[in-house]
Amino acid sequence: MTFHVLILCTHNSARSVLAEGMLNHWAARLGRDVKAHSAGSAPSGRINPLAIEALQNAGIDSSAYRSKSWDEFSRDDAPPLSIVITVCDSAAAETCPVFFGGHSGQPVKVHWGYPDPSNAEGGDAGKRRAFELTRQAIG
Repeated sequence: MTFHVLILCTHNSARSVLAEGMLNHWAARLGRDVKAHSAGSAPSGRINPLAIEALQNAGIDSSAYRSKSWDEFSRDDAPPLSIVITVCDSAAAETCPVFFGGHSGQPVKVHWGYPDPSNAEGGDAGKRRAFELTRQAIG
């Protein structure tokens, strides 16, 4: 039986995608039957290219990833969720999405607050560093 984990952030373009990639990477590497998914309450419709770059630099294939709404995980055909993790930074006054359940009972809910690497200072180099540091921290 596959253990499904949903990682949420508001726009599903950076932190949640990094977490999806890292969890799927580690699950495969450790031979665990875990499948990570990511979504957002207000998806941007695109994944930040620096998130893709950070995952690719770590050897993680993100070609099938897309920015999507958490509504996909409330449908009858959605995978049964065991854990829902929010990764937005409440210290930065971001609104974190709230997940109200799954069809197989209530999933465990966890919050990991990470600052948005998209807001890092220092131009492109600063943002790239922030994305890589966030990927490492989540990993």
